[in-house]
Amino acid sequence: MSLAHTAAEYMLSDALLPDRRGSRLKGLRLELPLDRMVKFTAVGFPLLLMSLAFAQEFSSGSPISCFSPSNFSVRQAAYVDSSCWDSLVHHEQDEAGQYKVKSLWPHKALPYSLLALAVAMYLPVLLWQYAAVPALSSDLLFIISELDKSYNRSIRLVQHMLKIRQKSSDPHIFWDELEKARKERYFEFPLLERYLACKQRSHSLVAIYLLRNSLLLLFTSATYLYLGHFHLGVFFQEEFSCSIKTGLLHDELHVPDLITCRLTSLSVFQIISLSSVAIYSLLVPVIIYNLTRLCQWDKRLLSIYEMLPAFDLLSRKMLGCPINDLNVILLFLRANISELISFSWLSVLCVLKDTTTQKHTIDTVVDFMTLLAGLEPSKPKHLSQQVCDEHP
Repeated sequence: MSLAHTAAEYMLSDALLPDRRGSRLKGLRLELPLDRMVKFTAVGFPLLLMSLAFAQEFSSGSPISCFSPSNFSVRQAAYVDSSCWDSLVHHEQDEAGQYKVKSLWPHKALPYSLLALAVAMYLPVLLWQYAAVPALSSDLLFIISELDKSYNRSIRLVQHMLKIRQKSSDPHIFWDELEKARKERYFEFPLLERYLACKQRSHSLVAIYLLRNSLLLLFTSATYLYLGHFHLGVFFQEEFSCSIKTGLLHDELHVPDLITCRLTSLSVFQIISLSSVAIYSLLVPVIIYNLTRLCQWDKRLLSIYEMLPAFDLLSRKMLGCPINDLNVILLFLRANISELISFSWLSVLCVLKDTTTQKHTIDTVVDFMTLLAGLEPSKPKHLSQQVCDEHP
């Protein structure tokens, strides 16, 4: 065996990917990075604000401070604070001299509305987790495994071709068999390509993904409506007039009709309202961007895997409308690019292919590795000329 053939075998052996059958790709990312960021922000931020509201309430005591009459005892003043906080109703006199009642309940309901918002924002995550993740994980496991196996099959095929070339005494027989194999498409393994082509006709994953992001936009719009309708009306009202002449105190003459109270937690209420509007306003463009990514193909990923035999979705123009399950799977393949060991190898081969002088004769990784192993990707010219001379 010559030194060149030995070096070629070592090079091809090093190009083989390790078998990962035992690990089963435990580190699969089943959420896109931007989706994960949206999830943690949309769910975690209301919970953070809720903890802030509860902490302020527990640390400062009563969230209101009422100006009770001077003849009230300490217990009577505490009763006024408690009663006004329970009712949380503002009494104001109109032009006709009649009292109008205005409820200030958003102050009292603030922590619980934040909790409801966090639960609502988590519902799309649960939808994705239980409706899409099981099918998506099985698809990714199969596709990543088949992509790496297809690369390994190409390398082993070149190894086999090199051994046959070494054992073949007549180079004409070897090149005739090789050209026949290429003509009959023996080197192609179309299972993965056909599976991906079937995914173009499937729309279950993309429907769930669209529904998830649409629900996020819907709940964000509902948050804007809630803040605008309920919070805006009481946003600047720091003081209110409270009436405690109810029940047994209704006929008491020493009790004033209205007592002025001040909301000590108004600043926290304003900070929470403004920060909620700001954060969810920043999330809306991100959610819309996630939706627009479904309108175009990740052709760079596909072009690199065009180096594999029978993986010519781009060159055969098999890609149609991008809103289907295949495009969703490609987005998650890009997010799990660290699990695709063959991607780095094929990326290097694509760069080398673009710089080689025999670019027109290299279509797949088989052709390129054949060239690197010391074999011509097609029958040498001197052998073709020799055949022509023997058969004029």
